[in-house]
Formats: sequence, C-alpha cells, structure tokens
Amino acid sequence: MEHKQQRTAFSVQEQGAAIQYRGSGIGHRVSGVYEKLRRTRPRSRRDLANYIKVFLGIDVPDTKLCDGHATPMDYLWYAYSSDDRGEKTEDRNRLNGDCIVWANRGGGKTELAAIATLLDCIFKPGCQIRILGGSGEQSGRMYEYLTSFVAKGFEAFLAGPVRKERCAFLNGSTVEVLTQSATSVRGTHVQKLRCDEVELFDEQVFSAAKFVTHSKDSIIASMETISTMHRPYGLMQRLITDADKNNTPVFKWCMWEVIEKCTERTCSQCPLWGDCGGRAKRAAGYLKIDDCITQMRRASRAGFESEMLCRRPLLENVVFAEFDPALHVEPVDYDRDLPLYRALDFGFVNPFVCLWLQVDSSGCVRVIDEYVRSRAAVNVHADEIKRRTPCSEERVAATFCDPAGAGRNDVTGTSSVKELRSMGIRTRYRRSNILAGIELIRRALRAGDGASRLVISPRCVRLIEALQCYHYPDTATSGPDAELPLKDGVYDHPIDALRYFFSGLATAKTTSRRY
Repeated sequence: MEHKQQRTAFSVQEQGAAIQYRGSGIGHRVSGVYEKLRRTRPRSRRDLANYIKVFLGIDVPDTKLCDGHATPMDYLWYAYSSDDRGEKTEDRNRLNGDCIVWANRGGGKTELAAIATLLDCIFKPGCQIRILGGSGEQSGRMYEYLTSFVAKGFEAFLAGPVRKERCAFLNGSTVEVLTQSATSVRGTHVQKLRCDEVELFDEQVFSAAKFVTHSKDSIIASMETISTMHRPYGLMQRLITDADKNNTPVFKWCMWEVIEKCTERTCSQCPLWGDCGGRAKRAAGYLKIDDCITQMRRASRAGFESEMLCRRPLLENVVFAEFDPALHVEPVDYDRDLPLYRALDFGFVNPFVCLWLQVDSSGCVRVIDEYVRSRAAVNVHADEIKRRTPCSEERVAATFCDPAGAGRNDVTGTSSVKELRSMGIRTRYRRSNILAGIELIRRALRAGDGASRLVISPRCVRLIEALQCYHYPDTATSGPDAELPLKDGVYDHPIDALRYFFSGLATAKTTSRRY
C-alpha cells in the first residue's frame, strides 16, 4: 500500500522537485522524472492541485468564504473525477457528470473549463470533447486557453498540428469548437460538452445540445453549463431552479472565492468593507483587490451584486422588482375564520392555473396553495380543484377567472365557465386592464407607505418563480402593447391568475354570470 501511494501520488515533495527542475538547468535524468510526472495521472484532489500548479503554473483557489458557495477547485475536481465512480454510493449511482457553474465575472470559469478539457484529453483516452459558447468569441476564448496550455510542454501528446478549431491527441481524444447553431450541434455525439456563457445561448441551440452527450466505455457523458447569471428570467435562472429536481450539482462562487489575500489594507477605510466584512483577509485567489474596487465604482449597485457577488440577477427588466422571497414567502395555511377565494387562468397547451387565497383583517392577501397543469381537460381540473379546496364549495367566497373562459369553444361547443358550473364550480369575472392589475399586485407587494400586504406559501413554487421572472420584452416594441410584459407561456399564467383575483376583489361590482 505504501509502495502504491509513492507511485501514484503527486506529492508536495515531487511538486517542489519539479518546480526546482523547471527553473534550472538540471540534466537529462531529472528531466526524465519531470516528464514521467507529467504523464502520471493525479489520484487525489491534492495531487490534482499540485499537478496544475507545476505543469500549468496555476494555483486554483480552494477557499470557500460565503455560505452556500463552492470553490473553483470543487468544480475542477468534480469534472476531472466524474468518470471515477468511486466507492461512495452516490458516485456509483450517478447517471452522468452534468454540472452547473455559476460564478462572477472574472471568476476564471472559462480558464478552469479549459484546464478540465486538457485533463480529459491527457488522462481519458478516446474522450471526445466539444466546446460550445454563447458566441463564437466565447467558444474561441476557451479553446485559446486550451491551446496555450498545450504549448506548456504537452505538445508530445498531440496527434498532428493544432488546428484553428480542432486538435487531436495520440490517445484518441479530440477537442472541437462548435458554432452557435442548431445545425452545428445536431448529429454530434461526444462524451463531454462544455457550454460557456450559457446565458447568451439561443434556446433552440441549447435544446439541441441536450442530446449531444453519450457515454463510452469508462467515460460517462457530461454536459457542463457555465455562466454568470445576468437575467432573472433567463436560461441560467431556469437551470439553477431545476438543478435539485434533476440532481445536478451547482458550483457557485463569487468575487470573494477568487480575490487575492488582503494583507496591508485598513478595513475601515476600504470601499469593499461593507460587502467584505474581513473575508479578503482569508482569501487565496488571484483577482486584484484594486480591480474589484474599480469595478464596484464603475457599476451600479444592482450590477455589482449580480455580476460580482452572484446575488439576485439584475432586475431592470423585471415587472415585479419589489418582490423579495425573504419578505413575501413564508408558511401560511388555511384559516377557517377567513374567507377563501380562488383565481383561475385557463389553458391547455399553456398551463391551467388555480390559486387559493385568503384575506385577513388587516387586508393582507395570503396565497396558501397553487395548482398548475398542462394538457388536461376542464373536468380533470375541476376534480383537482374541489379535492384541494379546504372547505365546501358553499363556503368559497368567490372564484375569479379569465374572462376569455366564457367564450364558446369551437370544438366542444361550450365554454370553460359553463363546464365548471356544471361541475359545481361557479366563477366570477370582469374584463380588466392588464397594467391596472399589475399595479394592484405591485401595491400589495409594497404600498406607498412601504408596507407589504402579500404573503405566499412556499408551496406555491410556480407563482414564486413567476413573480421573480415575469418580465418585459428584451427589445423595444411600439404600438398599443409597447408597455405590456412578455407573454412567454411560462411566467405569465400564474401572474394572470393573481391579477384576476386582485382585479375582481378591487371592485364592488364584480359581474357574476349564471348559465
């Protein structure tokens, strides 16, 4: 066992000897040892860090300074070791090596992914890797990092010259850059796909990319999505939201995990102190403190928090910037002493939504539950609504709905409102202005006096997500709809249901239809 450890580990002593050799003119015998170490596969996290330091000259930061964050080394070790199933049950049972990297601007995401690519090529024979960036420039940047690493003594591993967008290795591994198009992505079958700045991806390209990776022999398929999160309604937001459900690990780090160690500054006089709180004194990264101060002064506060501190993304295009989960989300249950309301938004391909709400004596609206489902008939929705309603139908104060539900369906010959009534659910509706309804929701989130009069149960996952992501179009439009939020078929439906409730409750002359 001791002999095996001496053979496979890239020890601190070996690291020191290698660094000494690299900076000296020591002869052929030591040169052979150094090159043998280059071809020795690191077997532990510590070995890997030493290997990268010696042969690439990079100290990968490995100090976690924020709650819930990871370190760059956490990601690199995961990407490198994902094909070694290990002895842990969760490792053996993992279906793939997928992961998400969410990090700050200048956080080294692209360079680290290039290091992971080089390691895959050197130590995983026959590994096919593709690089796909949010733009051609982004894809090229990762590939440029890779080729610069190859030039640091790894030329002997190559099978031919380095091409503009492709290079091959003697062990059968290859790397190729893909263009941001569905045509480029479709038909490609590889083991590793690294998607850089996924926030900038075309949705169709990303959808096609999901089918690219295939496992081969001992190499398991992996799709890595790497980005800063720019928009609260963008692709990265959705990936992070679905990560737990898909069992995909998220490696998140911010400025503090990659900033250089602070040694000579007076904390009370430092512009970063309000965010730092002394973290930089324990840091071990490379990002210059002066650069971070400069970027903070150049940017808006919201931009700095989003791009550098990896907090909630920029809210400049979001409809409900006032919504704060820390303030507006808390456990609330049905109170039999308060009136119960429901709000419906009809849909088939797009989701059908039902919200259950109560209003307390202070006027605070409590959203206690939600039901969201696509591709089901009205009778299915009706059964589920009645099953989940915590009181009898007679005790429901009102069920507000989309006025469009009263329209006659050309296929069924009836309307959704009529169908619900035939099943014992009476609805009310009134035609209302979208912007007026949005203003009522905003007022509940934060009134003119600063008070909040809306609280949402954590059970209402889709409504909470919609309040964070409901947004205006990215490009300016003209005409009567110029000021309306985007109807994206995802976030607008829970908001519409909430809007029908507030609009219905706001008027004492709510129209009641009987059929």
